[in-house]
Amino acid sequence: MNLLSIQSHVAYGHVGNSAAVFVLQRLGIEVWPIHTVELSNHPGYGAWTGRVSDAAAIRELVDGIAARDVLARCDGVLSGYLGAADIGEEILAAVTRVKAANPAARYCCDPVIGDVEHGVYVRPEVAGFLRARAVPAADVVTPNHFELDRLSGRASKTRVEVVAAVDAIHALGPRVVLVTSLHTAETPPDAIDLLVSDTQGRFQLRTPKLPLAVNGAGDAIAALFFAHYLRSGSAGEALCRATSSVVGILRRTAEIGAREMLLVEAQDEIVSPSKTFRPQPI
Repeated sequence: MNLLSIQSHVAYGHVGNSAAVFVLQRLGIEVWPIHTVELSNHPGYGAWTGRVSDAAAIRELVDGIAARDVLARCDGVLSGYLGAADIGEEILAAVTRVKAANPAARYCCDPVIGDVEHGVYVRPEVAGFLRARAVPAADVVTPNHFELDRLSGRASKTRVEVVAAVDAIHALGPRVVLVTSLHTAETPPDAIDLLVSDTQGRFQLRTPKLPLAVNGAGDAIAALFFAHYLRSGSAGEALCRATSSVVGILRRTAEIGAREMLLVEAQDEIVSPSKTFRPQPI
């Protein structure tokens, strides 16, 4: 399998492509990474260096890959953090080119907007672009709970409301919707829920809430979910495999008290999770 991954990159740590590329490669997948942002580290540290890429650079890199006559072998496009809306337009152009070369290819959009703790941390035009252009073009979307509410235009405090918000996202175009970092009135304080919905049904998966705060877990789970979904064709199975791997990595990270995910040290969890979490149909 070959995937084109267009998202952020940090030299130190594991977010964006710095998380997605390794977990995909550990599954035996060839990854063609293009970076929308090049930073020294995640901005959550308070200080960083680097810069946002520009749309022309993204276009040039896609042109260079296309010149190798390999787009017909690309099975999917994965996108994450956007530094600017015009970069998003280049991602959609890349998706169009890939699907023209390989109609079986799929597009997974991780619509990075923000989270409950920090609120919105992208430019207003980026959030607008994601809802108006990227999400409708996607086959698979992987918002967190905060992003689900922003994209659907409604608040979801109960599971029933979450399902209604997910249906609103389906109505925009995506066949598969995975919601991460889900906490509703039905979620225990010591747990985190995930919910996936597609034409085969809806499934919820509950995991323990671990005592740590690291960045990049959402990027890793989006990449793993997309890969497992492409391989299995089952959203429920993809949710099981992706979540089990990421929870295993996070558990190892929490045991040591590290600030960055221990992707390399805990890499066996990517292929053979130490504990399997099974989703339940709802």
